[in-house]
Amino acid sequence: MMSEQAKTFSNIPLSVLDLAPINEGSNASDSFKNSVDLAQHVENWGFNRYWLAEHHNMPGIASSATAVVIGHIAGATKHMRIGAGGVMLPNHATLVIAEQFGTLESLYPGRIDLGLGRAPGSDQATAYALRRTLNMSVEDFPMQVNELQDYFSEKPISRVIAVPGQGLNIPIWLLGSSGFSAQLAAQKGLPFSFASHFAPAYLSEALHLYRSRFQASEVLEKPYVMLGINVIAADTNEEAERIASSQKQQFLNLRRGMPTKLLPPVDNLEEIYSPAELAAVQQTLDPKTTIVGDKETVKKGLESFIQETGADELIIGSQIFHQKDRLRSYEIVAELMK
Repeated sequence: MMSEQAKTFSNIPLSVLDLAPINEGSNASDSFKNSVDLAQHVENWGFNRYWLAEHHNMPGIASSATAVVIGHIAGATKHMRIGAGGVMLPNHATLVIAEQFGTLESLYPGRIDLGLGRAPGSDQATAYALRRTLNMSVEDFPMQVNELQDYFSEKPISRVIAVPGQGLNIPIWLLGSSGFSAQLAAQKGLPFSFASHFAPAYLSEALHLYRSRFQASEVLEKPYVMLGINVIAADTNEEAERIASSQKQQFLNLRRGMPTKLLPPVDNLEEIYSPAELAAVQQTLDPKTTIVGDKETVKKGLESFIQETGADELIIGSQIFHQKDRLRSYEIVAELMK
């Protein structure tokens, strides 16, 4: 879908989605050091925001205590927006999230984003361990969003107030990988971020629902969409393809029900996985939303995606094993921004 005004690298912001990967042979402490290193580099390179995502019971992802990690990254950077992409709201009491992000906003004024997802982001056993009950359903998500907005308002309806939190202007985003949150974001006039980096099949439908049903609010006069995309850039196409095998292994092992730490690159995935498994991961990591290659390949892929979707902003994930390769990948994207 083309936007009214053609959009390019020069007029839309680019941001970073960090899954805080824990590499094979490493640990969470090393992951957090790498995240700080990456955040400081991308801030200097001109990226707009830096988001971390809530995952649980995943040996290869360190950002389970998402608000804590956000505070750590915000404290190590100067001006870039830092946020959650996202907090899985059904896992939590809304008051706790209001207090956590009220605290973050009080510590780092004007720099905190709160992206909200409705999926539990885990299996039932993990969901039970988080909540101690499964009574809270994803169908209660709109009610929870309303509660959270009330806690942040100047004059909350609730008898309970969030301290810190009340009266703070913390941008709330709705995140989605299907049409549900697209419609809710449109109804509430909130910015919307779609997980096209792993759910490309639903992208067009979600964009249509959000844009066609959008209702202006005090927050937004018109729709604002940030789309997730995977980029693995290197100095040659061959090098980029090899580096990308780490992310493919991660998805393939998830499909097998055997999540692992992020594995080092391999030369030939066909020696490890079946043709059916490789075909399945190809559907998830669609070439339009998982761009792998040298600078020119990445430029063409990103320009095509921006023009096709009319995205207002892109948030770029790069599941890369070696930190130097991860930094170089974002550096290449930063060079394209110039």
